[in-house]
Amino acid sequence: MHDDTMAKIPETQGLAAIDFLRTRSLSNVVQAEIERMIIEGELKPNERINENGLSQQLGVSRGPIREACSAIAAMGLLEVITNRGFFVRALTNDEAQDLSQARAGVFAFMAMLLAEKITDAQLQTLAGLLDKMDAVVETGVVHDYYPINLEFHRQIAKMAGNNRLEAIYQSFVRELHIQRYRALSSPDVLSVSNTEHRAIYDALVARDPLATFVAARAHITNGIVRTRIAGEPDPI
Repeated sequence: MHDDTMAKIPETQGLAAIDFLRTRSLSNVVQAEIERMIIEGELKPNERINENGLSQQLGVSRGPIREACSAIAAMGLLEVITNRGFFVRALTNDEAQDLSQARAGVFAFMAMLLAEKITDAQLQTLAGLLDKMDAVVETGVVHDYYPINLEFHRQIAKMAGNNRLEAIYQSFVRELHIQRYRALSSPDVLSVSNTEHRAIYDALVARDPLATFVAARAHITNGIVRTRIAGEPDPI
């Protein structure tokens, strides 16, 4: 009997581990979908997250919904109000302006660092992303352009090789997702955006730190203007 009991323990533990991994994987999928809904405006600023409604819509229990919302709140896209639940965070124009200016400085400095040491292989990676964005510009589909745009910026941050700066930069990125996505809402803006990307790339090809800094900062500050034009109102 003792041997039978011992034989069952690994099986039970294994199933528990599988259930845990399944739950974690499900939460990640749910988190990605809720992030998309926030960024694309399906969930509006200041809107309360209806856990029951999302549970039915996504076909999952409330557990993964709540776990995903907690993770998204840690990213800055949701805020938690005691006894009321999760709400889509709404940045004021002043908050968005402050974050964007900080992001401009950090991104420009990382790009400058990269210009001092960028390799041909890294330039090839960036060129490939630029070509992909050019192809999307022809269609005018923001939903397709935005993730490639994010990857172009992420690669520059990663290639710069300063983990602390990269972490700070990504924290700004997470908080500004909604504003950045909507700033690209016009097809004409996509072409302008990628022209600015190519200016950064050309400065990197020249291995010119100062020119890269100027081009990278100009791209972000121009994006601040595009965000303002997109008309993101102050929350009531």
